Amino acid sequence: MLLLLGLFLGSLGFGQYAGSEPDFRSPLDIPLILSGTFGELRSNHFHAGIDIKTQQREGLPVFSIEEGTVSRIKVSHWGYGKVLYIAHPNGYTSVYAHLQKFGPRIEKYVKELQYKKQQYPLEVFPEFGTLKVSKGDTIAFSGNTGGSAGPHLHFEIRNSLDEKPTNPLLYGLEVRDATNPVISGLFAYPLSAGAQVNQKGKRTQLKINRQADGTLLAEPVEGSGRIGFGIKTYDRQDMAANKNGVYRVIQRVNGKTYTDLDFESFSFGETRYINTLIDYPYYARYQDRIQKCFREESNKLSIYNTLFNEGAIDVVPGQSYLVEMQISDLAGNQTVLRIPLEGKQLPILETETPEKTAYFVYADKPASFKLEGAQVYFPAGSFYKDVFLNLESDSAVVRIHEPSLPMHRNFTLTFDVSHLPSEDRGQYFIARLDESDRPQHQKTYRREDQFTARSRNLGRYTLARDTVPPVIRPKNFKKNQWLTNYRYLSLRISDDLSGISSYSATLNGQWILMEYEPKKQTLTYNFDDRILNERQCDLEVEVVDNVGNKEIFTIQFFKR
Repeated sequence: MLLLLGLFLGSLGFGQYAGSEPDFRSPLDIPLILSGTFGELRSNHFHAGIDIKTQQREGLPVFSIEEGTVSRIKVSHWGYGKVLYIAHPNGYTSVYAHLQKFGPRIEKYVKELQYKKQQYPLEVFPEFGTLKVSKGDTIAFSGNTGGSAGPHLHFEIRNSLDEKPTNPLLYGLEVRDATNPVISGLFAYPLSAGAQVNQKGKRTQLKINRQADGTLLAEPVEGSGRIGFGIKTYDRQDMAANKNGVYRVIQRVNGKTYTDLDFESFSFGETRYINTLIDYPYYARYQDRIQKCFREESNKLSIYNTLFNEGAIDVVPGQSYLVEMQISDLAGNQTVLRIPLEGKQLPILETETPEKTAYFVYADKPASFKLEGAQVYFPAGSFYKDVFLNLESDSAVVRIHEPSLPMHRNFTLTFDVSHLPSEDRGQYFIARLDESDRPQHQKTYRREDQFTARSRNLGRYTLARDTVPPVIRPKNFKKNQWLTNYRYLSLRISDDLSGISSYSATLNGQWILMEYEPKKQTLTYNFDDRILNERQCDLEVEVVDNVGNKEIFTIQFFKR
């Protein structure tokens, strides 16, 4: 498939030039200040691009970094929101996400498809060459759509053949950065049976102090057996307070490189293995990430340039070691931490003993367990290592271990619903209970006496019932109001339990495009989409929740 794509691109002049360096322009005409860097550690994934601040505004022009053709357009309520992909002649694809709207020509193309399909979410792969762009063309306007937490432009550069994202800062984009990375925490891990660090057989935090020359020095460490180190680290660019990800981590032991990893590129297929790079139980408890400088067996990441002894240190009593951590950003700023380590056999005073239960799962084998009123199935590869699980069930709640254990694949949870009246079952769904016991809807598959859901989130699950339809309220207009100078209509929609599944609207009997923004719970219609010949306008909006409860809202207004 990749070979065919390469021949296709090459035949159109879209093959990567041998030995050429891309000459990309900036996607924005403002100073580039980053709120997120490439490879940054995120929940269950690495950040695949850079997040560029847009001065807390939406609507800034977004420019094509090079000539090319639009290869993909996606409009979604979540994720990247409105996102644009442009394939370039040099073999790269640029990605622009969380957009407010597209440039006029692309916007017209998208709107026509949305009206044809009568739906707001859209994913389309335009025929090659249909939407050509030149370098510097305004292709979109910055926004805050999808899973964005504030106005910004998420920007990526990918290899067009294998879709692997690469660090955009490698291609000449100018970001002011004279600030050294920060190491805010150091931890030691005994990795073998009987290994210890400062008489502890468990994760141990070590004190670090800044020296007069700017380097960091850890407290002296006494240990034995195989041990590894982990660090809490982040980077800052100039003019921004954001704690962004670092570019490169090197660990040396007595001058020999044990670990050398960087964030130049990775594949989306491996990104969830981030859960093996960090100390996941620590993250689940403190919402802070320790990045391991050693590699565990389940770690399949390709970010390592050098890895000796899996980055672990076999500490022999009577021998001395100097461990050096060098943390760098792409601008060449670096921070160095030195750890004096003395091999010494000492009694272990503190340790952690894993709890053993009746529910054991081998990482490379499937497992199924029957509980009271439910059954849970884990396919092979669900977990990164062999684990004992805590599984409990009563008449109402099924507990599937704790969220502190990361999962790589979805497990399947099946509830027996034979005790529920058949006429009421459509109002029930499987819900995950959060820390405040609030039910969170899970996509539920109904089949006779069984309800099934798939998830990668361990925790407590139950059956919940939703009998209340969504609520619809006008936001910026009233009944029988004249809206002569209005550019758009806005309504607020909400649902108290299972969440909104679908919505649609008609104006004087004709389907209209309503943009749904879940973060603001709003539906918006732009009057520019259709020419209204009637003064009297009858709007009908239908909203359905995830168990089928429906609300229909009608209102009349007037417009010249």
